[in-house]
Amino acid sequence: MAATYLNNVRVRCKEGCEDKFIAETKQWVNPEGMLDAYWAKTGERSYCFVGLWESEEKLVAARPVMIEHLNRVREFFEELSPDLGVTDPVSGSVVTHKA
Repeated sequence: MAATYLNNVRVRCKEGCEDKFIAETKQWVNPEGMLDAYWAKTGERSYCFVGLWESEEKLVAARPVMIEHLNRVREFFEELSPDLGVTDPVSGSVVTHKA
């Protein structure tokens, strides 16, 4: 099944917290409807998450599980800005895909 929806979250780890953060993310189990999940290191202590979803409805239904996970790792993150807090999340429909 191809993903029809995706979410993306940008974070920055506090100094000395990267290993703990990565260990927590490795233990997390993808919620129902999440087809795949990736974390990329995008800079010094900076990371970006991409989740691929069956549908927007599956993403919405999984938000409580994702918020629960965020609450377990929140202490590892620096505030990105007063408006954003510790995450910069976006999501939307897949408009093109190349394999």
